[in-house]
Amino acid sequence: MEATVKSLIQEGLELTDRALEELIPSAETVPASIHGAMRHSVFAGGKRLRPVLAMQAGITIAGALPKGIEQLGAAIEMLHTYSLIHDDLPALDNDDLRRGKPTCHVAFGEAIAILAGDALQTRAYEVLAGLQCPAEAAVKIIGLVANATGTVEGMIGGQVLDIESEHKKPTPELVDAIHRAKTGALIRVSVVAGGVYAGAAAEDVARLDLFGRKAGLAFQIVDDVLDLTEDSAKLGKTAGKDLATEKATWPAVYGIDQSLRDAARLIEEAFAALEPYGSRADGLKAVARFLVERKN
Repeated sequence: MEATVKSLIQEGLELTDRALEELIPSAETVPASIHGAMRHSVFAGGKRLRPVLAMQAGITIAGALPKGIEQLGAAIEMLHTYSLIHDDLPALDNDDLRRGKPTCHVAFGEAIAILAGDALQTRAYEVLAGLQCPAEAAVKIIGLVANATGTVEGMIGGQVLDIESEHKKPTPELVDAIHRAKTGALIRVSVVAGGVYAGAAAEDVARLDLFGRKAGLAFQIVDDVLDLTEDSAKLGKTAGKDLATEKATWPAVYGIDQSLRDAARLIEEAFAALEPYGSRADGLKAVARFLVERKN
């Protein structure tokens, strides 16, 4: 990863972590078990790519980092972490490793893990309701995020399709639907919400939405490839799980080589949507490029 991209992501990570530290109750706050579980998963070492995308989208629109946007990023990260906690549960993917550490239910038990996911989702919307932007923008962001995490072409709907597709022959249409919803929707809304926070007009929202759709799909395609080509230590989660459970993945339909070509093409198409912004979009492009060149 180039030094400039590395520093950009690191700065966004630090901003997000400071906000999360302030926004999530301490591990000593009663009831301590739930807050300890929330913090265990939130501070397990994530890259904060979704908050960084939101920040860079804000810069693309405003020309500078909008004040308080790290709280938007923190809320998005809470929602992402809640989805991971629930996805790892025995009833879903039954995973015991996440970001190189024991999953929430392994460390705290299933009941507390379920409630920790619920609590992170609830806290995220509480934070979104208090964002430091015009009320109209905050309401729009809440609607966009709720839709992106919901059942119709949203994260939960994608998770359902993912579960129900196990041990079935994957089709291009099914894999596309799962990826755009389960992972792509939250990446897309991170970009769009960051733009709305910064004052994006309707045409800006349309461009950012197109960029987010392309980049989100590319991200998940690469994630599928990494599951097949990297080991658990490098990934920080159980490698080979997709193959073992016969999940509907991009490589299962198109093969690894074509998958990598598709991811690269999608990123170039995503970049085309940002042409009107010139150099203001350089950071957003750099993060998107990292999404498809990462090794974990």
